Amino acid sequence: MKFVATPARLSTADARFEQDFQARLHWAADTDAAIEQRVADILTDVQARGDAAVLEYTARFDGLQVDSVAALELTQAELKAAFDSIPTAQRLALEAAAQRVRSYHEAQKKECGQSWSYRDQDGSLLGQKVTPLDRVGIYVPGGKATYPSSVLMNAIPAHVAGVSEIIMVVPTPRGEKNAMVLAAAYVAGVTRAFTVGGAQAVAALAYGTATIPAVDKITGPGNAYVASAKRRVFGKVGIDMIAGPSEILVLADGTTPPDWVAMDLFSQAEHDELAQSILLCPDAAYLDAVQVAIDRLLPEMPRAQIIAKSLSDRGALILTRSMEEACAISNRIAPEHLEVSSRDPHRWEPLLKHAGAIFLGAFTSESLGDYCAGPNHVLPTSGTARFSSPLGVYDFQKRSSLIEVSEAGAQVLGPIAAELAYGEGLQAHARAAEMRLKAR
Repeated sequence: MKFVATPARLSTADARFEQDFQARLHWAADTDAAIEQRVADILTDVQARGDAAVLEYTARFDGLQVDSVAALELTQAELKAAFDSIPTAQRLALEAAAQRVRSYHEAQKKECGQSWSYRDQDGSLLGQKVTPLDRVGIYVPGGKATYPSSVLMNAIPAHVAGVSEIIMVVPTPRGEKNAMVLAAAYVAGVTRAFTVGGAQAVAALAYGTATIPAVDKITGPGNAYVASAKRRVFGKVGIDMIAGPSEILVLADGTTPPDWVAMDLFSQAEHDELAQSILLCPDAAYLDAVQVAIDRLLPEMPRAQIIAKSLSDRGALILTRSMEEACAISNRIAPEHLEVSSRDPHRWEPLLKHAGAIFLGAFTSESLGDYCAGPNHVLPTSGTARFSSPLGVYDFQKRSSLIEVSEAGAQVLGPIAAELAYGEGLQAHARAAEMRLKAR
């Protein structure tokens, strides 16, 4: 069967550009009401019945019949055996990727994850104490595809942050375990792992059962049921984000081989039909060349049907008046992945304010960031890069303010606090400050 990918051709010079541009960007993020209700029922049931409910839903949704949740836990010996069982090339690739991810997050920890304090002129100590979370849960998707890279990207920054326990949950439909995922858990230092998925796994991590411990925060992507469950348990536990479809935006000046850019657009389109791939370029002939490359390369792709639908429904090749205008449009989109595929990417990088990750230069394919460059591949989607950041060490730490007021400092701060407290009608606050003042 031949599949045809026809991304929209837009031009910023056209009178209808704004209308067509917004239509292409629009994504209906409304959650299906039936999914919301089923998720609510699952969460309530797991909270009430614990292990029994987890077993029931695991049998129903994953076709996995076992007598206890303990039978769903993967031992460290099993993780090690999985690591030993995979081909040498895969073992070396996992270890190399893990080392780069670890090195990046170690540097991140040094930059932003340290406690600090100082004393003011009155001798009072003010500062910040940074401490890791005690226990986190990482959700690793399974089923249609397997993602050992997601294990590395979620577990390693938690490990670097100093989290004591990292609990992994991963669905294994019909009991089929992926050796690369288990090997990645071994390499990344996962503490405990359970072959449980879906909303029931999120519920178990949030509320705890007799077998699966409750965690402080849940990270990692999943399907609509997982996303809905994470949204509902937020507040009981922390979450990283509610991720939408994957996105790539390429800013090109026409100097990169068109085949490279076409494949980069494919790299996100192959995730699912709702993924979005957009190319911005001031050279119309180059856009034509990329379309030719798309037509030629698409039949070679195993996931051609998904790519074709994604590009046809949500993709776009946009002719801009200049690279400066392309950068401005990029900031409006705030994409998850942003490639600056130009001869001089550092000329344009200062103009780019909003993106989950910025890939500079023609040789920096987004796929390198997905697997082994080092920075985290868990990124904000659906325009949320305007106000949120990639997953990192800081997501697995919390900050406590340090305040130690000296006797001299209390004489300075006390009258200020009392005046403000009386103004708010909170007499006890005011009196507490005044009691520490020396008699005058």
